[in-house]
Amino acid sequence: MKLNEAKQQFIQSWGILATQWGINRTMAQVHALLLIAGEPLSTDNIMEELSISRGNANMNVRELMNWQLVDKVIIQGDRKEYFAAEKDIWKVATCIMYQRKKRELDPMIKVLNQLSDVEGDKRNAEIKAFTETIESIKKFAAQAEKTMDVMIKAEENWFWSSFIKLLK
Repeated sequence: MKLNEAKQQFIQSWGILATQWGINRTMAQVHALLLIAGEPLSTDNIMEELSISRGNANMNVRELMNWQLVDKVIIQGDRKEYFAAEKDIWKVATCIMYQRKKRELDPMIKVLNQLSDVEGDKRNAEIKAFTETIESIKKFAAQAEKTMDVMIKAEENWFWSSFIKLLK
């Protein structure tokens, strides 16, 4: 398979996979393009490679920057803005997990906490079924939150434990 064909297949596949993670396809394709790029790309480069509008390219690059997956790069002597993706896949995964947790899990936990305080006779079958279901989901969400927090902090803990070992 030729490099250009492989790049296109990767970009398309990354875009399709990302929709299953809750990420917009074009945003994922921009990310994939920047991820495999050997050097930072301008908005014009992104537009040309993906055949998308300037507005679409800008909007998706900005969102990737919000997710901390892409950084703006200054190229001396050039007035254009350039962008580069985080290449460390572990960091990419933890950034995505953090954003998904913040945007999906945290609001769900907030709603579940509000729903836990249902008024009425706790012996009523309907109230009992509702509160048991909510509590069960809350337990699951709390476990998911703990697991994600461990994954997100794993790299940080690895860094500090390695640093402390160097000091000894």
